[in-house]
Amino acid sequence: MSTTTTRTLSAATLALALGSALSMAALPTTAHAAGDVEKCFGVAMKGKNDCAAGAGTTCAGTSTKDFQANSWKSVPKGTCTTLESKTSPTGKGQLEAFTPKA
Repeated sequence: MSTTTTRTLSAATLALALGSALSMAALPTTAHAAGDVEKCFGVAMKGKNDCAAGAGTTCAGTSTKDFQANSWKSVPKGTCTTLESKTSPTGKGQLEAFTPKA
């Protein structure tokens, strides 16, 4: 093989390997087992909620304000009630939609 061919193949192999590595790195954040996450209400920022947000929203990314009481975010199981929520009566995320504090 010529030097040019070897360099081209090496560059292509490196690009494929890097692409594969980046794809694999993204898996843990998108492929959760059902028992590893829970819905946490009142912790999503405006437009950053996950699907099925409740009245006034249609799906992911439709929350209209930060810490919206009826919008939820998927979080690692057991962490919801430790996350800040400025609208929650307890000041922490909730496992169910709630009426925001005044």
